[in-house]
Amino acid sequence: MSKLENIAPQNKLVVFQGKEVRRSWHNNEWYYSLVDIVAVLSESKNPTDYLKKIRKRDEELKSYIGTNCPQIEMQTTSGKNRKTLSGNTKDVFRLIQSIPSKKAEPFKQWLAQVGKERLDEIENPELAQERMKEIYEQKGYPKDWIDKRLRGIAIRQNLTDEWKERGIKEQRDYAILTAEISKATFGMTPSEYKAFKNLPAKSKVNLRDNMDDLELIFTMLGERVTTEISKKEKPETFSESKDVAKRGGKVAGDARRNTEKELGRSIVSDKNNLDTDGQLKLEE
Repeated sequence: MSKLENIAPQNKLVVFQGKEVRRSWHNNEWYYSLVDIVAVLSESKNPTDYLKKIRKRDEELKSYIGTNCPQIEMQTTSGKNRKTLSGNTKDVFRLIQSIPSKKAEPFKQWLAQVGKERLDEIENPELAQERMKEIYEQKGYPKDWIDKRLRGIAIRQNLTDEWKERGIKEQRDYAILTAEISKATFGMTPSEYKAFKNLPAKSKVNLRDNMDDLELIFTMLGERVTTEISKKEKPETFSESKDVAKRGGKVAGDARRNTEKELGRSIVSDKNNLDTDGQLKLEE
């Protein structure tokens, strides 16, 4: 199946089914020119008019694009910058659904398969874990690291479930509490840790995917202890949960420092699993 190729973030074009599509970094993700997508899939001589026609024909698509797809400045073939109707990956797939083209058919089949897999995973959550394991294996991560990473995901889920029980449901609040655990465990918040590892700040690169075994272990310890303290004390306010997060992280931080004393080196590492242009390296 043809796909968007993964190329260096500084590039402004991406190859799509052998042809170039303009893209721009916007709101921490890539946005693609919808007209360029239409040009590739429809092979229309006038993709701008084609896009207008399918929007008129498909009222739901018209409403979707009007609500979700911004005008983003991109360079034209003449070298001038012009506002261009653009969409993220989700928006591109929505557009593809409305294009009656043989070239679009593989994407439609892929979307149907993804939908079926998600329903299967809802019925049997173990399938989701197996899929995640396969993804990490395909990226080149070693098996023992993958086992720790998946265990860490389960521990993180238990923690967020506990926070929900305490009435904490906003992602912003999760981030604040997570920062308290991380700072007490490693002496850095997650954003500071990403900077320390020289990971792109404005990206979806996952900090934990760039941790080694011991970093993952102490991350799990801090979050697991926080969960256990919270279950025991049942904090009623966000301030109390914040205090619990600090204490849970401190347990992991104390254990980290004792381990560093025994090993004679720091557990906190500036190494990551990405090379300079954002590609996975995993040399070990």
